[in-house]
Amino acid sequence: MSKGKITALDLPMADPLPEATQKYFDICQEKLGLIPNVLQAYAFDVEKLNTFAAMYNDLMLGDSSLSKLEREMIAVAVSSINKCWYCLTAHGAAVRALSGDPILGEQMVMNWRVADLTDKQRAMLTFAEKVTLDSHKIEEADRDALRAMGFGDRDIWDIASVAAFFNMSNRMSSAVGMDPNPEYHGQAR
Repeated sequence: MSKGKITALDLPMADPLPEATQKYFDICQEKLGLIPNVLQAYAFDVEKLNTFAAMYNDLMLGDSSLSKLEREMIAVAVSSINKCWYCLTAHGAAVRALSGDPILGEQMVMNWRVADLTDKQRAMLTFAEKVTLDSHKIEEADRDALRAMGFGDRDIWDIASVAAFFNMSNRMSSAVGMDPNPEYHGQAR
């Protein structure tokens, strides 16, 4: 892929962007210091972008008893299994930033099982891994294992939702050759 392209596809952003989309991008630039390439990639079709962003924002930033760090940990564990270059780079940076621990971010990207995690976090990521690899084999015993660690049914829904979203997102990113923003590589190190 040529330098400067966001994906391997030739799908330019809508021009001009609707006012609400431009405002959203301006907020991203202000808060993150960049406009995530995933958002720019979806901006060829503003309705697709809005749908993607609404789901992402609800799952990753909305109300949940899962912390933002735990949700990012799920994103990285799933993305590691799927070997998604974009999401490992972007969400690995988020784990580093939210945890304040660059080693944890690298461990999560490489192999979450080597990370210094709580038993509760390990149960959460084991479930997310099963959602990723063998969702058809999930049984009540898997949900009961989460309940035994203190997760409620809403938490189980949230764990499954985040894992499922990143499985979809990983596949899209890989299929269209999405490159991560270069800025992610140096963040929170």
